[in-house]
Amino acid sequence: MVFWIFGYGSLVWNPGFEYDEKLIGYIKDYRRVFDLACIDHRGTPEKPARTCTLDASKGAICWGAAYCVRGGPEKEKEAMEYLERRECEYDSKTLVDFFTEEDSLHPALTGVIVFTSTPDKVSNKYYLGPAPLEEMARQIATASGPCGNNQEYIFKMEKALHDISHEDDYIIELANEVRKVLGITESVPNEKKLLSPSQIPLKSHISPVKILPLSEAIAAVAADS
Repeated sequence: MVFWIFGYGSLVWNPGFEYDEKLIGYIKDYRRVFDLACIDHRGTPEKPARTCTLDASKGAICWGAAYCVRGGPEKEKEAMEYLERRECEYDSKTLVDFFTEEDSLHPALTGVIVFTSTPDKVSNKYYLGPAPLEEMARQIATASGPCGNNQEYIFKMEKALHDISHEDDYIIELANEVRKVLGITESVPNEKKLLSPSQIPLKSHISPVKILPLSEAIAAVAADS
């Protein structure tokens, strides 16, 4: 038996279990939201953190990482038990198709497991639901737990998506709002600023460089000096 698990939150940068293969890709008709409470990692029961869950949204895509675990029942059982302890706030598992950048029509994998949560505050005690951006940012900026603070989580999420070249506008907007609450002016540290396709000059827009013979170049320099 082999199973694949899709990570869209901290599993993207910190899987924490032994896996045999990793693929970067996305699932369809889901979007990443910060609507779930975390009371044992980066928050407490008295002051819960906000963490990622998935919201069903037709036409949306959610980028992340898929991990394969193979090697026999014991290894697979150990990995799944670890994941169930870690993802204890998620009340269900869903099977999804997983796509890669190379083919958006045909899934690279089917039957991939993803931890999800029921969007109902009555049946799911961990579901916080949506809130105004400013309110979520204040909660994230101030919550902390045994594994660290909530602000670190959102900033690592932002960087992890940047590192796989598939940033999430929702995450960037929320992270920037958290920075505003904390009084931080710098955004996610990038090695270099990436150009969008509209900023990259086309060859037809670049003037050709004229190479002068050495004698003419010397004469031009003398004339300018």
